[in-house]
Amino acid sequence: MADLGIIAYISSKQTVSLKSNYVRGSKMKHKFKLLLLTMVTGQLLSIGCFGQSMGGGRLAGTWDAAVQITDCATGTPIPNIPSFKSTAAFNQGGTFVGITGGTAPSERSSEVGVWKHLEGDRYQFRFKAYRTDPGGGLPMFYEIVTHEVELDADNLNYTSAGTATRYSMAGVQIFSGCSEAVGTRMVL
Repeated sequence: MADLGIIAYISSKQTVSLKSNYVRGSKMKHKFKLLLLTMVTGQLLSIGCFGQSMGGGRLAGTWDAAVQITDCATGTPIPNIPSFKSTAAFNQGGTFVGITGGTAPSERSSEVGVWKHLEGDRYQFRFKAYRTDPGGGLPMFYEIVTHEVELDADNLNYTSAGTATRYSMAGVQIFSGCSEAVGTRMVL
């Protein structure tokens, strides 16, 4: 009987020892995973901060702009075409959405597109918008507008210039023109 008690005691000690080794191993694995996650997160944040300091994310935000249609050859405003207002949101990650006051909302879709950092204070955006028949709301053609943007040092203003190309719904180019814009960041 005494031998069985000693065996049971030794067996229970081994079980406790195995359990505590298992728990210690699990805690070590958890700590290692946490350390690894912290290191990866730190690296991603430093990459993101470096990109921001290099100008990559400075354009992100909502902007009001005054747009002027221009002669592509000379850059001068085209007579009898008034300037118009436009509002755009440059989202983190490179997406773009906007609206314009240059055409009635019933005749033009919202602007949807992309943007990217080129270098320094220079960026580029491209968006697409559909023009619709005022009578029936059916798409007549679409426009693709591409601009290069120069952001000022305080991140509150920009100037841009570029092209607008109009395509039939079949994808055939039917017009190309130019425009310039002066933008002001919306702030609270």
